[in-house]
Amino acid sequence: MNESQLFEMIRAPHISEKGARLADKHRQIVFEVRTDATKPLIKQAVEKMFNVQVESVNVSNVKGKAKGGGKTKGGPRQDWKKAIVSLKPGQDIDFMGTK
Repeated sequence: MNESQLFEMIRAPHISEKGARLADKHRQIVFEVRTDATKPLIKQAVEKMFNVQVESVNVSNVKGKAKGGGKTKGGPRQDWKKAIVSLKPGQDIDFMGTK
């Protein structure tokens, strides 16, 4: 797999209260990834993009919420895949750019 395909595996960091708690306590970062991404590809992409060492990767498929109400039905939101990446001790990803 070439580098451009690896960089497309990770769509965005998933910012939430649970993600912040995982980052503080367990050195785990949550990412939104492509639905066809696998654990080895996610690991390669994170190591190459952020220049860190990854200990493990956990993935889960998140079902889109059924939205709607009132007179019209809004329809379901899109399904997506979440990856929780555990970093090795001493490694860190800083999204804020502060030192």
